Amino acid sequence: MTHCLVTGGAGFIGSHLTEQLLALGHQVTVIDNFSTGRPANLAPFHDNPRLAVHEADISEADLDPLFAGVQWVFHLAALADIVPSIQQPGPYHRANVDGTLRVLEAARAAGVARFVYAASSSCYGIPDLYPTPESAEIRPMYPYALTKWVGERYVMHWAQTYGLPAMALRLFNVYGPRSRTSGTYGAVFGVFLKQKLAGHPYTVVGDGSQTRDFTYVGDVARAFIAAADSGVTGQALNVGSGQTYSVNRLVELLGGPVTHIPKRPGEPDCTFADTTLIHRHLAWRPEVSLEEGVARLLAEIDYWREAPLWTVDKIEVATRDWFKYLGRTS
Repeated sequence: MTHCLVTGGAGFIGSHLTEQLLALGHQVTVIDNFSTGRPANLAPFHDNPRLAVHEADISEADLDPLFAGVQWVFHLAALADIVPSIQQPGPYHRANVDGTLRVLEAARAAGVARFVYAASSSCYGIPDLYPTPESAEIRPMYPYALTKWVGERYVMHWAQTYGLPAMALRLFNVYGPRSRTSGTYGAVFGVFLKQKLAGHPYTVVGDGSQTRDFTYVGDVARAFIAAADSGVTGQALNVGSGQTYSVNRLVELLGGPVTHIPKRPGEPDCTFADTTLIHRHLAWRPEVSLEEGVARLLAEIDYWREAPLWTVDKIEVATRDWFKYLGRTS
């Protein structure tokens, strides 16, 4: 049994990682401020005696006592979403950069055996090469992407300078059960599933031919565990599905009418991970196809019943600053 600590463990990916760690017999400490994470995400295994949940903000709390005896650290706590990061970059830097620094220092003081950081493929911006390798030029297009990449740089530097056994996983378009249902306009799956429940057409950006490397959350959680169980350090690895799928294909699988909204500046026409390195170093491969993943989501679609309904008018208002600022750099 390994004592694991998961920051953001009540969130979308964090709760799946926590579930898998518990299933493997590990002891898990979760730190979450519940700004986006939900206690309900941990409810199915809340009574597990090997789980301890602490409501705390990594940017403010005294972390050292929570790291006592911890061997593996998974740092997933962060502020996400594009538009809020454009409107309020300060809180994003505080959570994603300053918060990461504090978690790194707590981990270093505790002498942890492994540290795995949830990085973002948004660091690539609009890349020149598909599938995109880890060696691609870093081109963050908005503050969220920038702060996640700066956090990654801190992790790599702590590995280099202090010998912290740390690495990062650059995640591509993660989807699956328990994805966030509240807050700002964001991930396509949450938007579409609520629209399906409400009998509204799917708001497809552009002509829907743009493709995304949709990666199932259970596969992503396995990648984190494989990373912790490896000897890889000081390296960032892509985590992707090995495929890239059009939004039109997603709509086809979900079924229902479509309405089109304007294409947005700063968004790539394609995201597609080159997963050569993670196959080589971690022997990790995705297992869940988009077709199977979407079927699992549709089986649990009631989860999104309380999610906000994004109509064309609401999306236009929510993305106004997106066009205002990112349109200048396109």
